[in-house]
Amino acid sequence: MSGPTSGRQGLGGDLAQILLSSRPISWINTAFPFAAAYLLSTREVDLTLVIGAVYFLIPYNLAMYGINDVFDYASDLANPRKGGIEGALLSPRIHRATLWAAALTNIPFLVYLVVVGNPASWIWLAVSVFAVIAYSAPVLRFKERPFLDSLTSSTHFVSPAVVGLALAGAPVTAATALTLGAFFLWGMAAHAFGAVQDIGPDREAGISSIATVIGARATVRLSLGLWTVAGVAMLLTPWPGPLAAVLAVPYLVNAAPWWNVTDETSASTNRAWRRFIALNYVAGFLATMILILAWVS
Repeated sequence: MSGPTSGRQGLGGDLAQILLSSRPISWINTAFPFAAAYLLSTREVDLTLVIGAVYFLIPYNLAMYGINDVFDYASDLANPRKGGIEGALLSPRIHRATLWAAALTNIPFLVYLVVVGNPASWIWLAVSVFAVIAYSAPVLRFKERPFLDSLTSSTHFVSPAVVGLALAGAPVTAATALTLGAFFLWGMAAHAFGAVQDIGPDREAGISSIATVIGARATVRLSLGLWTVAGVAMLLTPWPGPLAAVLAVPYLVNAAPWWNVTDETSASTNRAWRRFIALNYVAGFLATMILILAWVS
């Protein structure tokens, strides 16, 4: 009797680990941009909104982070951050299952989005999926190509919004371009700042990143500059867009104390990174209020 029970517990534990690898705490960061862009463009809740939001909520993140955890396993072993909300430490015996889970959960949603889509949405969906795979998969490994790593990571979060706009057939306006541009700069800043805390483990593992190449201090300052430009860009958008400029301030305040951080003390930025995760929820709430204001304006 203990055998079957143990097997069920083992299976349940494996599934829990695979789910953990999708970073549940960050699901909203990709689902919200899609849903907001699509809903503001169509002004209605339909099946495509629901299916697209669910896709970018769970399967998309399982692919993005699950692939990462599988192919980064060796380096993650030496990273004290891994094994919790900041990244699963997947047992090698479930690596294949994780990749299969990512594929099998993504394909049905992608088929639906292609069927209901159009040439523009197909292109952007392809860009989004390619960026997810290319970031961590062997050979491509964009995460180990300095500067391209931050560009690709930002694409992970901005592309769902572009897919939503394309599915809705929304016109490309100056305001839309500015907003997406600001969002993209925010994403680059977030990735670059997050890479600072991993300078030590990455160098020990022979992994290159924007932070290992230009150093902790320069990377933090670059992130602060990108967040600043993102905020300024929102000031140039139509009302109530300028209100979103304020959303950059908490990120600047959070990262500013590390203006003079060194490579030797780079791991200390993890304190700011943990606050960054919480700030995303605060910023998301405020962004929702701004979107509601835009809806009724």
